[in-house]
This record gives sequence, C-alpha cells and structure tokens, in this order.
Amino acid sequence: MKAQLMRSFAGGLILSTSICGIVYLLGSNNVQSAKIPSEDEMINSLTADGYIVQTEEEWKKQITANETPKEQIKEEPTEAETAEEKVVYRTILSVSKGMTSIDIEKILKSTKSIGPEINFSKEVENRGLSNKLRPGTYEVDSGMTIDEIMAVIFK
Repeated sequence: MKAQLMRSFAGGLILSTSICGIVYLLGSNNVQSAKIPSEDEMINSLTADGYIVQTEEEWKKQITANETPKEQIKEEPTEAETAEEKVVYRTILSVSKGMTSIDIEKILKSTKSIGPEINFSKEVENRGLSNKLRPGTYEVDSGMTIDEIMAVIFK
C-alpha cells in the first residue's frame, strides 16, 4: 500500500510539471520591455522632485571650492563663542526612608550635580549630619556648592 501511494504522488508531480511546461511554452509572449528613460528625462524628473543634479566635474569643482585653507578664512568669534558657556545640571533628588549619604552621593555623581572628586558622604559624616537625613524631594544643581547642597538636603 505504501508503494502504491508513492507511485500516485510521483505521477501527480509529473503531471503538474508537464502542465506547467506546456502553459509556459504555449503561453502568450506579450512581454513589454521596460522603456529606459533618457538622461535628459531623468534629470528633468529629478529636478522636478527637488533634487540637484550635477556632473562629476561640477561636483569636484564644488568640493575644491569648499576646501579653502583655514588661514584664508578669518572670521571673528561671535560673542556667544567668546563667553564660556557653563552647563548646569538640575536634579530633582527624591530621598526615601533608609537611604544613606552614600546613596545620595552616588545619585549626585551620576547626575553630574557634583564632581567625581568630591567625597560627599565623608563630608556629611565630618559635619555630623548623617542622622539628619530625612525623606523628601529636593532640587539641586551642579552650580551649587557642597555647603548649598547640604543646606537644601539637611534642612
């Protein structure tokens, strides 16, 4: 029974392949060849869509014109460039019950409110404020000194 099933399956494959081949060979040959647009048609189409089309020579001229030596360009620095800009990082610090000054230090360093060289927790311990940390929400920024930050947190 198994051999009969396999012969039927193989016969079906041969029959379907033969039908596909006949349809392919005898089918209509109404294949339209794709019309390739001329160079002018492509340029007109691209410029109509807002693109700028340049030849390679025009492109190289433009590149060399933009590569003028830095000595020839003498621009005066603007007022904003001469004034040093200082970035201030503002942080909303949420102190919850059980947090320590070490936790606060980690948060302040990760938010760039204090520099990596500052040992905030040691300063809190030296001032005897470690038991005065209370839960709450405080706003600090990187422009504040350690004294100002401590005054805000340890009211």
